[in-house]
Amino acid sequence: MEDSFCIAEVNAMDAGRLTGVLRQCVAVDRWARELADGRPYADRDDLLARADELTASLTDEEIRHALDDHPRIGERAAAGSATAAMSASEQSGVDSAALADRLLAANAAYEDRFGHIYLVCASGRDGADLLADLAGRMGNDPVAELSVVRMELGKIARLRLERIVTA
Repeated sequence: MEDSFCIAEVNAMDAGRLTGVLRQCVAVDRWARELADGRPYADRDDLLARADELTASLTDEEIRHALDDHPRIGERAAAGSATAAMSASEQSGVDSAALADRLLAANAAYEDRFGHIYLVCASGRDGADLLADLAGRMGNDPVAELSVVRMELGKIARLRLERIVTA
């Protein structure tokens, strides 16, 4: 995981470096670039509020692109990827191989139904809870499900940004 930075460091950081750091939160160039371009931020809460606005403004295409950077629930990100350490921490509740296998099978059914991976903010949740959530979301229509994915992406982005930018 990238180091953490105080808001003064974020405000002073080279735009290219900051954009790269922010891409760890949401793998959408526009999101990271516009968040970097919004500087200076008065404080961390100001930055988080702008990040929430940008997440809400993501297009369906940008959301689908962001999904490409997320491992499936129960699957670990490739070592060395920009988000591998964060993803591993977020999915720490998926602790048994049997449960991970069930999640991977459920992911496959979800992907068949919706055409993209199942995304959920898994931090603090165990595998059984995630399986129940996934099963419940299978009843959504594709438009409603994309709305849920947007909200979950926002939760993940905020959690990651809170880890990177200290108070």
